Amino acid sequence: MIFVTGGTGLVGSYLICELLKAGKNVRALKRKNSDLAIVRKVFSKYFPGDKEMFNKVDWVVGDVLDIFSLEDALEGISQIYHSAALISFNPSDRNKMMKINIEGTANIVNIALEKNIKKLCYVSSIAALGRADNDKVTTEETQWKTSKNNSYYAISKYGGEREVWRGVKEGLDAIVVNPSVILGSGGNDSLSTRLILTIWKGLKVYTKGMNGYVDVRDVARSMVQLMESEIVNERFIINSENLFYRDFFVLLAGFLGKKPPSIMAPRIVQELAWRFFKITAFISGTKPFITKETARTSRNIHHYSNEKIKKAIGIEFIPVSESLKEHSLEFVKGRNQS
Repeated sequence: MIFVTGGTGLVGSYLICELLKAGKNVRALKRKNSDLAIVRKVFSKYFPGDKEMFNKVDWVVGDVLDIFSLEDALEGISQIYHSAALISFNPSDRNKMMKINIEGTANIVNIALEKNIKKLCYVSSIAALGRADNDKVTTEETQWKTSKNNSYYAISKYGGEREVWRGVKEGLDAIVVNPSVILGSGGNDSLSTRLILTIWKGLKVYTKGMNGYVDVRDVARSMVQLMESEIVNERFIINSENLFYRDFFVLLAGFLGKKPPSIMAPRIVQELAWRFFKITAFISGTKPFITKETARTSRNIHHYSNEKIKKAIGIEFIPVSESLKEHSLEFVKGRNQS
């Protein structure tokens, strides 16, 4: 039996489908009030017309911060995929994010050691990698550096990784994956949907930064293949391509039939933007669309290598253009039906 945390999220939903497709028995953790809409949507794509597949998942109620719920959930488990995390760049979520992403991972690691789990896969992030100097390529060997430029999300995922490597020293076999920006159809809160919606509404400006992108299906497939391999105690960047933000938005706008952004936002505009959204969010009682962290990150240029994962499992990544086209068409179809 395989155990999955974060199974109601984007990565977890696709991961569960990949595991079921491979004939695995899956137990998945969900909170008492978890919304299963994303999972059902992904299942309908993977297994069209087969509603019984969803019922094959052994859903258990619990929380990564509740050690007692984990004790019960991990009975009879041989492998763990730990994808549960809070992703936020909102200052109001920092303490909660640190607790879930670090303490929650520590709980998973401790229970895995106690239960003699054969292998653990931890879903980290490229945010937890070190940043290569002078626009050089970032690899799995690039060392983390303490810096004011690190987002709190990055710090939280780096902290989660430290818990996994601590577990490795205590005898746990583990794999760490560091996906880049994940593209996939999911709920309205997914980054992909928010990016698509931004272009749909009309984005006029772009920033000079560059980032890596990967389809969620490739993330799930990579995790399963790594866990089924003999590879242990290594980390892998999961990244399809590196694109400048403008090139990314031009692709996306083309698939949506919208005008791409044509004005590069100078630094002063970006600094004013996050302050404006902070004020409007405070007045409206909502979370800001742009924060200080996201505004400043958007200026950075990062190149991520995918050579290690390609050599390890021979994966051929879905091109970003193909991924964006598929998810954009699905978005437009949904808008037309609503």
